[in-house]
Amino acid sequence: MRSGFASATVAAALLLPSLALAQSPASTSGALVIVPASGTVTRPNDEAHATFMVEEQDKDKAVAASRVNQKVKQGIDILKHEDPQARLKTRGYYTYPVYAAGNAPSPGKPGQLIGWRVGQYVEATTANLGALPRTVAAAQSILGLNGLRFVLSEKTARSADDELIATAYANLTERIASIARAMGRNVSDAVIDTVDYEGSGNYAQQPQARMAMAAGGVAGAAAQVEETSFEPGETTLTMRVVGRVKFK
Repeated sequence: MRSGFASATVAAALLLPSLALAQSPASTSGALVIVPASGTVTRPNDEAHATFMVEEQDKDKAVAASRVNQKVKQGIDILKHEDPQARLKTRGYYTYPVYAAGNAPSPGKPGQLIGWRVGQYVEATTANLGALPRTVAAAQSILGLNGLRFVLSEKTARSADDELIATAYANLTERIASIARAMGRNVSDAVIDTVDYEGSGNYAQQPQARMAMAAGGVAGAAAQVEETSFEPGETTLTMRVVGRVKFK
């Protein structure tokens, strides 16, 4: 009985150092830790990008083109009158043939041409959001509203840069402190080796509206369009930062 107890005592004594070794924390001296963080800043949108379009169809290509050219000119004049500060740009002028259903051209077959479709886009960029409903409604008497999105102006985005960098760096230091505690180390033992600001200015933008084409314009007197309501909303700017941290 005594011999068995002695053997058990010796076995336990031999096992204790192994258990102590297995439970001892790994050394983190000189450890290099990569810490990702991010910062966000939200600002109200202060700029609108409106896309207008006009499309005409006629058997005579010149007639269709003339109607488009006239309406675009009238629409631009309206936009300039309603919002003199708006920046305007025309783009996407197109002309293509229209064939009878089931009679499109194919190899060896010319197809049955029944007319021509002509169209053009006009883009307006403005910071005058208060007048936007009136401006859009006035332009819609001639042009179709094809898409509208609200964004931050370049000036507003730049003005938020200081706060964006500060929030990203604050989040980085908070995460470093959390990692140090998890490793059983003092924050003072952590030395930031590198700070890499990734994707600064890579702001989330709202998606552009799909460019849907309205079929065939109707010539004649333009009807007055009632004003609609717009909510510019806000945009959240995001900045990513990665820190390389060494522990003493």
